[in-house]
Amino acid sequence: MSDHDQDANAHRRLLYGRRHGHKLRKGQQELLRTLLPKLSVDPSNLLSLGSPFDQEIEDLWLEIGFGGGEHLATLAAENPQTGFLGCEPFVNGVAKLLVKIDRMGLTNIRIHQGDARDVLDQLADFSLGRVMLLFPDPWPKKRHHKRRFISDETLPQVARVLRPGGEFRVATDIPDYCRWTLNHVLRSDCFDWLAERPADWRERPPDWPETRYEKKARRQGRTPVYLRFRRKP
Repeated sequence: MSDHDQDANAHRRLLYGRRHGHKLRKGQQELLRTLLPKLSVDPSNLLSLGSPFDQEIEDLWLEIGFGGGEHLATLAAENPQTGFLGCEPFVNGVAKLLVKIDRMGLTNIRIHQGDARDVLDQLADFSLGRVMLLFPDPWPKKRHHKRRFISDETLPQVARVLRPGGEFRVATDIPDYCRWTLNHVLRSDCFDWLAERPADWRERPPDWPETRYEKKARRQGRTPVYLRFRRKP
């Protein structure tokens, strides 16, 4: 790899946004010390070490930026035969998910405390049944649009790891990010938009758990949209 290519790759892998928030409680710090090492996955070993789960799983789903983990933990509890990979660089969010995993006794979640793109790079082709991106940072200023997760660089990777018929789910409460997402996904030729009527994307499906951020957005007068895309054959 040339120096130019290395520089370009480093630039693409810049991780924007906060990594730490308020001081963690003692119990959260303890779970980060004791439980997180047992659940952490190293993206570079995803293919070489086989399944990261101790149990047999029937499907594998990925959540990109799981926030406080309420959506991921609820899905994991409702789908015990499905394995879940959750990516989140924000340490406070990871700590909140660990509390839920410990309290609910969940065994089908593994965590990458870092950039989801590193996981996408290492997953095998057609290895996922679902990819979920809920309320990503919209980076509203035009000069920051290059920081948005939905891009012409990441979408081919999402399409690569999704098996035909698999779902890519995106939620946002920002109209511009909704337009941006539809623009990029539908021009990729890899996905069908699963929306035959407005209710199909303005109402949260029953199998789509609500998040704390979503409740906050509604209280503040913002209306979320729920975009579902199916991977084409």
